[in-house]
Amino acid sequence: MMRWGSERTVARHTPKVNERHLKQTGLPADGRLRLLSFNIQVGISTERYRHYLTRGWQHVFPHNGRAGNLQKIGDLLGDYDLVALQEVDGGSLRSGYVNQVEHLAQLGSFPYWHQQLNRNLGRFAQHSNGVLSRLRPWDIEDHPLPGPSGRGAILVRFGEGEDALIVVVMHLALGARTRTRQLAYIRELIAGYKHQVLMGDMNTHAADLLETSPLRDLGLLAPQIEATFPSWRPQRCLDHILLSPSLTLEKVQVLAQPISDHLPVAVEIRLPASLIGDSLPITSTSPRGPSE
Repeated sequence: MMRWGSERTVARHTPKVNERHLKQTGLPADGRLRLLSFNIQVGISTERYRHYLTRGWQHVFPHNGRAGNLQKIGDLLGDYDLVALQEVDGGSLRSGYVNQVEHLAQLGSFPYWHQQLNRNLGRFAQHSNGVLSRLRPWDIEDHPLPGPSGRGAILVRFGEGEDALIVVVMHLALGARTRTRQLAYIRELIAGYKHQVLMGDMNTHAADLLETSPLRDLGLLAPQIEATFPSWRPQRCLDHILLSPSLTLEKVQVLAQPISDHLPVAVEIRLPASLIGDSLPITSTSPRGPSE
């Protein structure tokens, strides 16, 4: 464990395992990786700006409609191999003491999952990021990001050495200055790796990320340019899946699923042959699909 300061540390983890879903481990037979990033707003349905006021109490107290929204999200996740979640609750009063990362892993039949707790408000809120995976991560690191406490990134590694696939899940700050510091930190994290995927709610547009941010010299591809926020009338492209040039883009889509105040982003990529095998084995099971 590496120390940030008196309370902020970088910690290494092994993934939590859903034993009943281990048969779904590995890449699909076509060797392609299907990625999804989704800010789920702790399962709150927001359909108008006024709902931030009229439904704001749901950020503190439980609500009967939350379970139905999580079921919709779980049904959606079943078609993907690796999912990045932002604004999930780790189990508090407002979520009915349900760890939403674990719950969505069960609903989507994912064998591996990880929750990163970024802001611990005790029984009132457990602000978190999450990762769901059908591939067993070789290593997981939780990184508190620069700036005021409460923002974090998850680094997930598949394989070893320079040829490992590095996936970073993040929820970046609203302010440009703090966000730049956070991106500089992430830039250092992924230095030296050839195959990179950055996923999450980055709170800025692709042009900023690729042209003026600390990521600008990496040659990353931002395949998705459609707006993701607000979900009921998308005007801003805030949610991204960024790819290194070594990964081949097959498909990109912003999904018309207004469950949260953000729309989910989906990308399908073809991996280099060097990554398929010991690092990312092919599964022998049937194609992906939501659990029954």
